[in-house]
Amino acid sequence: MQAYVYKSLRKADTYLFLSVRDDFARLPDPLRQQLDPLQFVLEVELTPERKLARADAATVRENLAERGFHIQFPPVPGAELAKPAEAAQPDA
Repeated sequence: MQAYVYKSLRKADTYLFLSVRDDFARLPDPLRQQLDPLQFVLEVELTPERKLARADAATVRENLAERGFHIQFPPVPGAELAKPAEAAQPDA
């Protein structure tokens, strides 16, 4: 799945992923007003194997398929992306 990524020039570290380049009509007007102006930064293929730095790629793909867009907000200070717990190793 192709994704087109834009950064908000109004909201620092906030990114918009679109399923169709420049298809801003999918965004609710209040959301678009909060993010505008937007600057195109990247076209990326979101495969199941693709890792993203600050978002879960599966969630981004799901939002693009259902809504046509995904918003990546700035990280919350002190919070990290949830990482799967390491499998417990039985004592040998």
